[in-house]
Amino acid sequence: MTFFVNASKEHSPSQIAYLLKKCILHHPGQWSDLVFLCIGTDRMTGDCLGPYIGRELSRLEKQNMFVYGTLEHPVHALNLGKILKTVKAAHPNALIIAIDASLGQKKHLGYVTIANGALYPGAGVQKELPPVGDIHITGIVNIGGILEQLTLSTTRLSTVISLADTITQGILLLLSASNAAQPQKQDYTNSFICL
Repeated sequence: MTFFVNASKEHSPSQIAYLLKKCILHHPGQWSDLVFLCIGTDRMTGDCLGPYIGRELSRLEKQNMFVYGTLEHPVHALNLGKILKTVKAAHPNALIIAIDASLGQKKHLGYVTIANGALYPGAGVQKELPPVGDIHITGIVNIGGILEQLTLSTTRLSTVISLADTITQGILLLLSASNAAQPQKQDYTNSFICL
């Protein structure tokens, strides 16, 4: 099941934290480290969402939390395989949350998706890369369909940063929650879309 959260709504960071926690609870007791694998490149506006989030998260000092992929040291198509080997060697019992930009339908522009299961990076631009993550988060930065590379390179930076800030705020809310064992008891059932 994939959840869609409208990032422009007031309570979207809380919704992201709530849904992410629900996904994490599907992986109880099987992991010791939490790894955020933030995919993308700073060389293309529409694809810098992951590295921007990674930069923000890397400023935190949390025990057993690790971040791969920042603006300074991005994880992208050319080094993804190598980074995955590094992550598996350094964190054999990690829960990996993969984060990336994506293209989608016009009605979902500006939405965040959250789901259990692997992310398929590069799928929107016809790249075949290995699936990554136990949970994935994407920010829909533009409309897919034709000329995806051009679409990503002409995506507005304001859209990317707005989505990235909202996702980061949601993750920070999750990490700062005092009761990490259970999802918050708020009712967001009418605030997001399930597909």
